[in-house]
Amino acid sequence: MTPFTTLTGIAAPMPLVNIDTDMIIPKQFLKTIKRSGLGRNLFDEMRFTPDGAEIAEFVLNQPAYRKAGILVAGDNFGCGSSREHAPWALLDFGIRAVISTSFADIFYNNCFKNGILPIVLPADQVEVLMEDARKGANARMTVDLGAQTVTASDGRSFSFEVDPFRKHCLMNGLDDIGLSLEKVASIDAYEKRTSALRPWV
Repeated sequence: MTPFTTLTGIAAPMPLVNIDTDMIIPKQFLKTIKRSGLGRNLFDEMRFTPDGAEIAEFVLNQPAYRKAGILVAGDNFGCGSSREHAPWALLDFGIRAVISTSFADIFYNNCFKNGILPIVLPADQVEVLMEDARKGANARMTVDLGAQTVTASDGRSFSFEVDPFRKHCLMNGLDDIGLSLEKVASIDAYEKRTSALRPWV
């Protein structure tokens, strides 16, 4: 997993509330277990017509936001079913941070396990960042995980809370497998002792 320390980039405004996981990645794209390639289907039913043409009004189809790395979203982002493909699709598109007033619990947890930082801020602060995001590609936000701050293009900065363990994992690029591999020496030693004590196992 790619470590997350500081991210400076374009933020896309998505003021819709209750953006669910089926909106993020519709069910017909859940057949794969690969984490790559899902970015092209991110928000598929909002980005494309049934015949595959881009919907120009959708924010991520607009030239200013095609390379957005941050989403500023409405309440209850990631609600609905618990599909892990939702953070996979966001990450594959290039989104590394999502800012909202609230997230669905399972989606929130899945973000951390897949290298995305979900940031919870009060409504008035999210609105400031939403307005900043509406300025387009010339307005870049900075998310500093170490300092736990989001800084708008005009220099206004907001602090956010994050669990210390999740922060450690993100900053060091550790998913569940990475955490296990940190203990590989201890695991090997245990296996060696067990084999000597119980060779019949």
